[in-house]
Amino acid sequence: MTIKVGDTLPAATFMTSTAEGPAPVTTDDLFKGKTVALFAVPGAFTPTCSAKHLPGFKEHAAEFKAKGVDTIACVSVNDLFVMKAWGKDQGIDGEVLLLADGNGDFTRAVGLDFDGSKFGMGSRSQRYSLIAKDGVVTALNVEEGGEFKVSSADYMLGQL
Repeated sequence: MTIKVGDTLPAATFMTSTAEGPAPVTTDDLFKGKTVALFAVPGAFTPTCSAKHLPGFKEHAAEFKAKGVDTIACVSVNDLFVMKAWGKDQGIDGEVLLLADGNGDFTRAVGLDFDGSKFGMGSRSQRYSLIAKDGVVTALNVEEGGEFKVSSADYMLGQL
C-alpha cells in the first residue's frame, strides 16, 4: 500500500557517505523532531535526475531552509558508492543529503517502488517528493510515469 498524507514514515536504514566514510542513517535520525523535504529519483546519473531533479533542490536549498526545512534529502535505490560519485559529479556540498536505499527497503515500505527490468534497471523508486514533520507525511507528490512536475523543488516550495 502506498503511503499517504497523515501516515508516519516506516522505519528503515539508509547509507550515506561522510568525511569519516560510509554511515547508516535511520529514519529516526533523519525525521525525528525535524521538517524534511525528501525527494526520490529512479536512479543516480539518469538524465532527468541529473539535469533537473537534484540540481533544482541544490539551487533552491536556501529557500527551503528559509521556509523551515531542516533537511533536504534525496533517496534512490542505488548503492552508497554510486550516490557518493553522483554527489561529487553534481557538486553537492551539504545542500542535499544523498541517501542510498541500496536494497530498496524504504522504497518498498512506502509502496513507491516500480519494476524497471524492461530498462535493465531492476527494482527502482518512482519519482516523488514529500514533506514530513517529525516523521509524519504532510505533503506527497508522486509523478506519473515519465513525468517531472509535482516532485520538483519549485513545486514543493509552493507547498511550504
